[in-house]
Amino acid sequence: MNAPARKLSFTYAEYLEQERASPTKHEFLGGEIFDMAGGTPEHARLAARVTVALGAQLGRCPCEVFSSDLRVRVLETGLATYPDVSVVCGQLARDPGDKDAVVNPLVLVEVLSDSTEAYDRGEKFAHYRRIPSLKEYVLVSQAHRRIEVFRRNEDNTWTLYEAGPGERARLASIDGVLAVDEIYRGALESSAAG
Repeated sequence: MNAPARKLSFTYAEYLEQERASPTKHEFLGGEIFDMAGGTPEHARLAARVTVALGAQLGRCPCEVFSSDLRVRVLETGLATYPDVSVVCGQLARDPGDKDAVVNPLVLVEVLSDSTEAYDRGEKFAHYRRIPSLKEYVLVSQAHRRIEVFRRNEDNTWTLYEAGPGERARLASIDGVLAVDEIYRGALESSAAG
């Protein structure tokens, strides 16, 4: 998260009003509104490839893949944010106070960047773990060909599964896979050349 906006405390309704009028996205937590960092072409490419790969695999099942335009709300902590990719299975459960935010993602994906990696791995993941429907949290590195899948166990603990070059990251909750080489095809080479 970046620096909060000038006013010290906002209601969620005030946040929604500002969000509707803003050309950029913001997170909301505890009365504060935070600017979300702008993405790079590399970030956008990786997020798009994950979206396409999952969308192709989920074609006929009752699950849908959403881009970073979907707002997700963690009801227990109040966080409102825009994951890079979200998967919701079955009917969308909407936040009672925000018809444009869903509260029941099954899978959330974040593409890591230098400015967000610590937050995505730490505080944001702590919020996401409070979503009862969430089964898997996926981190896609921009610096290395690596996809990490954190999977919720039956006892509510989380286990990390990593996939590197030549491997496939398995998403058990949706019976899907992310082939590392396909997701990163050309990604790290083109960023190194620039």
